[in-house]
Amino acid sequence: MEKTNKIIVGISIGDINGIGIEVILKTFEDKRMLEFCTPVIFGSNKVISFHKKALNLNNSIHGIQSLDKIVHGKINLLNIWKEDVKVELGKITPDGGKYALKSLATAVDALKNNAINVLLTAPINKENIQSKEFNFPGHTEFLENELEGDSLMILMCEDLRIGLITGHVPVSKISELITPELIKNKVDIMHQSLKRDFSINKPKIAILGLNPHCGDKGVMGKEDDEIIRPTIAEIKKTGKMVFGPYAADGFFGSKTYEQFDGVLAMYHDQGLAPFKALSFGNGVNFTAGLNRIRTSPDHGTGFDIAGKNKANVESFKEALFSSLKIYRNRKENIELESNTLKSK
Repeated sequence: MEKTNKIIVGISIGDINGIGIEVILKTFEDKRMLEFCTPVIFGSNKVISFHKKALNLNNSIHGIQSLDKIVHGKINLLNIWKEDVKVELGKITPDGGKYALKSLATAVDALKNNAINVLLTAPINKENIQSKEFNFPGHTEFLENELEGDSLMILMCEDLRIGLITGHVPVSKISELITPELIKNKVDIMHQSLKRDFSINKPKIAILGLNPHCGDKGVMGKEDDEIIRPTIAEIKKTGKMVFGPYAADGFFGSKTYEQFDGVLAMYHDQGLAPFKALSFGNGVNFTAGLNRIRTSPDHGTGFDIAGKNKANVESFKEALFSSLKIYRNRKENIELESNTLKSK
């Protein structure tokens, strides 16, 4: 592999029956994208060719058999299976999950071994990917198991970054999972990420309440007064600029979120529903807190439009550019921290 300063982006293809391959190929239709990075798709030439034909796309793909054969300036495809696989666009099939996992697992191994610099994941179906090797609610939990660190799912667009205190868990379990320890842990991860990955020296973090109107002094739940407020007060004593709890409806309705560098929501839909309403298809999912960088578009497999040439590539492009920016920021900040230590 030739030496270059270009960032190598490993790309898992997601469910082979969804829109993942479509957004990947359409992103790199513009050859100028290859000036920013070197993409490596983890998949199969036969599957990629099927999608190219179905979508009438003409991307020139450079097939490689090993990662030491990467060519910069080209769209590299690491062929990780040779068998014929039936692509059934728009359908949930066992093969859709099986080969999504094969692509993901191989890409994660490459990430762990520093063969790629960042990981960009196309959408999986959380039902058909379940197996002995993948018994997780989603990408985030799988990556936390494979990599070092504690994860925090952050959805972001422009200057809005929303992290989740609890992730892919049933609503019935949320209140029992909200503990001072969990809140402190997620605040620590977001605070560190805002500094290291986004180069914000003194991040301001807002924390949302759990109950409607933050419980209205116990009328609609006691967690906000008995757990969340005291925990925020404790965190403030460490010097971190954290504020809240805020009632989610008024917080987003009044655009209070614009005053903060990061927002922590108590549960999945509390954060993602307003985020997706505000992001207009340009959102990015970033897995913070781990020793490697992973981003993804904020949409799903899109089975209803798979193969119809209707998939919007903007979220995938934003995920790509975000991964490059985060990689550079993290590298620069790690170097600065290292030089500071050496000077003492």
